[in-house]
Amino acid sequence: MKLSKTEIEAIQHEMTLYEDPGAATIEALKIVQEHRGWVSDESLEAAAAVVGVTPTQMEAVATFYNLIFRQPVGRHVIMICDSISCYLTGYEEILAYLKKTLGIEFGQTTPDNRFTLLPICCLGNCDNGPAMRINTDYHGRLTPDKVDAILAEYP
Repeated sequence: MKLSKTEIEAIQHEMTLYEDPGAATIEALKIVQEHRGWVSDESLEAAAAVVGVTPTQMEAVATFYNLIFRQPVGRHVIMICDSISCYLTGYEEILAYLKKTLGIEFGQTTPDNRFTLLPICCLGNCDNGPAMRINTDYHGRLTPDKVDAILAEYP
């Protein structure tokens, strides 16, 4: 699988920002994911070739960061915070409600490809627990009614 000209140019630009071009590995993964929605094995290998690192090195970075998706995800990725702060403020109720409402478990995507549900160990939103992130948007002080209204914002 080849990367698009746009992807290659964006990666090459990021490489110019570092003394060691290999330091642009995470940025290369983010660029691929931005264009494709996730990072397949083939696109990971192609990005590694552009950056000048081995696929194994690129994979090590990809699997370290929990915001790099190594399998297809829905149009909207819901990450629900399971930190102690969110746990103490209602995480279990919100998680159960999300699973029931969406009809999926962690790591699954709704049949209409609308949502993927993932855990995340901390969103840094402790004063607003329970909290979740959908794509790049943060939502806190969740209740089941609030979750319904939030989900409706993501077609």
